[in-house]
Amino acid sequence: MEHEILGQRLLLLPEKAIYWKEKGLLIIADIHLGKAGHFRKSGIPVSDLIHSKDIYTIEKLINLFQPKEVVFLGDLFHSDHNQGWEIFKRWVKSKAPLQFRLILGNHDVLDASCYTISNLNICDNLEAAPFYFSHIPEESNLYNLAGHIHPAIGLSGKGKQRLTLPCFWFGEKRGLLPAFGHFTGSAKISLKKEDQVFVIADDTVIKI
Repeated sequence: MEHEILGQRLLLLPEKAIYWKEKGLLIIADIHLGKAGHFRKSGIPVSDLIHSKDIYTIEKLINLFQPKEVVFLGDLFHSDHNQGWEIFKRWVKSKAPLQFRLILGNHDVLDASCYTISNLNICDNLEAAPFYFSHIPEESNLYNLAGHIHPAIGLSGKGKQRLTLPCFWFGEKRGLLPAFGHFTGSAKISLKKEDQVFVIADDTVIKI
């Protein structure tokens, strides 16, 4: 599904990512790699295979779009260092010379040495007119694209059927990406009449 903002064409992907055509950027928010290991430390048995699925999906999108850079809008890794990060680190290195950029999120708390990867750049935000990329939504003179919220909306049908679906949300001054990770939650958002919302359902992006 293509969505145009300020003359720029954004492909809204059912994998819950955005491909910015004009700049060749693949934009991904809130993967939360390592979350399975975090839960295992608490005695909850969750397999790391769920994160392998995330990496496989990114690999698929890279092969499809051949981006110039992959931009993570924060919360790439969920918690303290564990084996999940080492797996991801080896994968990133294997993709060189493709460049990756991580805009730090509130869960990205690894020691700075962990991010020492030649083709991974770290920053607090990114300005690429007409957009300003951040993890947490921020005020900006540019149009802000952010993550953090894990946006979703509730839909109602006949017979009191109710469904909550992840979504891309675009307001007047900012937009939100859904959480990319397969092992993440979501939060229902309130909508204004002028908002534009695209839900992900059955591997399809649908404007509502």
